[in-house]
Amino acid sequence: MKKLLLIVAALALTSSGAMAAKLPTITNPPTTAQLDTFYATCIKVAPAATVLCKCKRDAAPKLVDTTFMDIIIASMKGKPLDAKYYDAYNNYIARSNQICKPTYM
Repeated sequence: MKKLLLIVAALALTSSGAMAAKLPTITNPPTTAQLDTFYATCIKVAPAATVLCKCKRDAAPKLVDTTFMDIIIASMKGKPLDAKYYDAYNNYIARSNQICKPTYM
């Protein structure tokens, strides 16, 4: 239950006002297999968040590369996030929430 609450909280974070509006250029976007795994993991962790999970799956290629997508998926599956990724992970959450504009908040 604690894991579910952490994932839902991570999915629900709002973006900060200081975040730059321009998205980075991703030269090596996540693969279709990674995006499918992301969606399946998201739905498994938060079954009621199908719309949000789909939106975040669709936004991921604009926000992260293949390497970081593996980190996101591992974190969603419960692997502790290395401290060196905190800022990048929080940035991903904020940017994906900005794109997806959750309506449940």
